[in-house]
Amino acid sequence: MEDNQQVEPAITSKDERMWAMLCHLSALAGFIIPMGSIIGPLIVWLIKKDEMPLVAEHGRKSLNFQITMFIAYIVCLILMFAVIGVILLPIVAIFSFIMVVIGAIKTNDGKEFNYPFSLQLIK
Repeated sequence: MEDNQQVEPAITSKDERMWAMLCHLSALAGFIIPMGSIIGPLIVWLIKKDEMPLVAEHGRKSLNFQITMFIAYIVCLILMFAVIGVILLPIVAIFSFIMVVIGAIKTNDGKEFNYPFSLQLIK
């Protein structure tokens, strides 16, 4: 009876996986556009969340992680006055980039992915 309790279907369409992957990859816009890491996933999520349950799930995960990273960036900027922020800021940026890429790859492969250290602000 446990097979009936799956959160997402075992087989998803290629199109749905692509849009879910774009929820993650659109966060990379933040390296070019201020606030792009939140605006990119938000736009993809708002466009497709009602049509595709996989996009709704991964859009929430991506947004929660990007909001968490935004908070971490602000903390790093504040800590720059204590010099430790100069060291932490590039570490947070590299961590964010790597997690976004891993999330996009796993999502496109149809595998489950949850961001580590992500606050669950959007449910």
